[in-house]
Amino acid sequence: MSWDEEQEENTLQCCITYFNEGHSYSFILDMLATLHGVQMSLRTLKGKLNNAGMYRRKHYSPRTAIIHAIRTKLRGPGQLFGYRTMWQALRQKHNIRVKRDDVMRLLRELNPRGCQMRAHRRFIRRTYHSMGPNYVWHADGYDKLKPFGLAISGCIDGFSRKLLWLKCGPTNNNPTVIAHYFLSCVRNLNAVPMRLRTDCGTENGIMAAVQCTLRHHHVDHYSGESSHMFGSSMTNQRIESWWSMYRKGRAQYWMELFSDLTDAGHFNGSHEHQCLLRFCFGDIVQKDLDECVRLWNSHRIRPSRTASCPGGVPNELYYLPHR
Repeated sequence: MSWDEEQEENTLQCCITYFNEGHSYSFILDMLATLHGVQMSLRTLKGKLNNAGMYRRKHYSPRTAIIHAIRTKLRGPGQLFGYRTMWQALRQKHNIRVKRDDVMRLLRELNPRGCQMRAHRRFIRRTYHSMGPNYVWHADGYDKLKPFGLAISGCIDGFSRKLLWLKCGPTNNNPTVIAHYFLSCVRNLNAVPMRLRTDCGTENGIMAAVQCTLRHHHVDHYSGESSHMFGSSMTNQRIESWWSMYRKGRAQYWMELFSDLTDAGHFNGSHEHQCLLRFCFGDIVQKDLDECVRLWNSHRIRPSRTASCPGGVPNELYYLPHR
């Protein structure tokens, strides 16, 4: 193949690629001139594409081939595609010629549930499941006040949304401290959770070991090592959701107060200043957390469509789930 023939073949392949991507003729001509240095008339471009079997409104693919390609896409993430995205994927990936309206009608036949869900134009969230009190405890630390020397640790019951502990101290990274919070809660409630959910931080190591030890002699499916579950903070739904509400309802006040001290030059973030601020405000913040726990555990939660857990008062749901 001569150099001219090779250039001609490369130009044709570029034309076909841009055509399959759905670009207009004028765009293809501009791309050829700008990126490839090829000047071509509209008539020449259409002639090359027609000779290669590329038409806008002719030579559509067989219906069976279209259905097969759509079903292939529906086996994976393609089940979330709307008809426009599906039409584009069929043209670019499968080289299928099909009208967009035909794709819309076929999707209604092949994936009616997906079409119905997309019609609501709402983000579809997964449903949170919990079988009852102490089925899953979610524990995590809150670091927004940490620059000021105040570290918060908390835990919430997944079913009832009852806050089990909310403690403020100099650290929430010490495994011994976190394990102490956990054991104190177990002793006070006289109950061990079926599963404990935490992130992968090293501060949770001893607590995880204690949980697995306490559940070692049990015979259910989640006994022993299965009684603790590591995961990312983002997927620790219950406690992360509660931290968001705590930020809006209370933590923002303390963050702004301590930031004002910083702006006024009374706090510089050093270890000494953190100790002084904790000495002055530690007990006050803890009293505020205790009040927050009391109010939260006695307020009424409305039923949610994104959770299988019932609505109600956290304390009532925890102690009297049968009501």
